[in-house]
Amino acid sequence: MSYRDSASFGKRQEYVVVAELLKRGFDVYMTLVDDQGIDCIIRKDEHKYIDVQIKARSKTAKQWNFFAAMTIEPRDNYYFIFYLETNNTVWVMPSKDVVKYAITNKQGKNKGKHSLTLPKSETTDKAKKFSIYKGELGFDLLRNF
Repeated sequence: MSYRDSASFGKRQEYVVVAELLKRGFDVYMTLVDDQGIDCIIRKDEHKYIDVQIKARSKTAKQWNFFAAMTIEPRDNYYFIFYLETNNTVWVMPSKDVVKYAITNKQGKNKGKHSLTLPKSETTDKAKKFSIYKGELGFDLLRNF
């Protein structure tokens, strides 16, 4: 993958995820700047909204199911959408659950940041535990928020 391809991969995947949200009937607003860890906002009604951070890993990534050094301030209306190109899967997780299942770095330059490993296969115990976040079930979490 060339630098240009890798540099634009994340942005392209943000648009893919937003397109998936729109296809499912969500009212989506994209942010101009991602300085608060928010790539888009889903408006549920005039008083309720969901902040969304989109993370993607390409099929050429060495650790294609690992998301490292994430800064997360968990709250009820903050969700992560993870996309894994290797097996074309989408995972939708509340930020509180991301922190619950992530490893928190205890030292070094990423102290306090969170790293999450998503299941590689569907047959592991971890995959069964994470199944509520995968695909349409994950999108249901947003619908039912």
